Amino acid sequence: MAPRSTWKGFLKLSLVSVPVKAYTASATAAEVRLNQLHKDCHNRIKYKKTCPEHGEVGNDEIVSGYEYAKGQYVVIDPEEIDKLRTKSDRAVTIDGFVGPDEIDPIYHAGKTYYLLPDGAVGQKPYALLHRGMADQNVCAIARVVIAGKEQLVELRVLDKLIAMTVLSHKNRIKSADSFTDELVDAEIGAEEMKLANTLIEASKIEDFELDKYKDEYTEKLTKLIQLKVEGEEVVQVPDVEEPKIINIMEALKKSVAEVAGGTVGGATPDSGSEEEKEPASKKKMAPSKKAKKSGKKKIG
Repeated sequence: MAPRSTWKGFLKLSLVSVPVKAYTASATAAEVRLNQLHKDCHNRIKYKKTCPEHGEVGNDEIVSGYEYAKGQYVVIDPEEIDKLRTKSDRAVTIDGFVGPDEIDPIYHAGKTYYLLPDGAVGQKPYALLHRGMADQNVCAIARVVIAGKEQLVELRVLDKLIAMTVLSHKNRIKSADSFTDELVDAEIGAEEMKLANTLIEASKIEDFELDKYKDEYTEKLTKLIQLKVEGEEVVQVPDVEEPKIINIMEALKKSVAEVAGGTVGGATPDSGSEEEKEPASKKKMAPSKKAKKSGKKKIG
């Protein structure tokens, strides 16, 4: 099934207006969602909307309101909100362009959309804007109303597409300066600095590929769910205790030696432990308390 667009409108730069549609970039299907159940009977917990005076109420009996004083509300009707909206609310309005390093990633709010031309009429102006941004190596700062809120967004070239990332306003992000009082001026020796730089240099990743990294927690959780469905008893693989190194010079020297020997971490980003790699057929089995005879499986 083809993905459905989450928003449609226009991408506006001065008098240029490009019809576009937005698709969320998040792949939520990869998430594993756990439901809340009653501990004794395992029935799913349900949340009911109730009024302290009238009890349970339906969605058609619920309105929106703003508490302007303690216990006092003014009701806001959706039609009244619609009167506040203008045609510009259906547009990604570009304010201007900045260099790719002008926006610190700390302001990225975590929601990204892919913008695509909506219909044949939008193909050429979309391509022109895309190529122009790529040629000049710039990002755009824009404003758009999504889900009833005006959002500040960054537009950037991503392969053949234009990606739109929601930004947090500056007053929504805590300043790093407010935490610096917890730092002290540590005395760093020349040899310590040299070893640290050697360790960082030796640990640089050549030809970095993000797809090599996997969500190991979700994989283990999926495996755990499957084992539970099959009636298996799950036991945890004990963690290997890390050696405790107090002296920073000793730690740096051992770390540099491990990096040089290619043993840092003991595994590549997407590799698991030997226990994880071992086929289920080779794992030791022991009777469980389930009616279905099954064995213990290790997760970790």
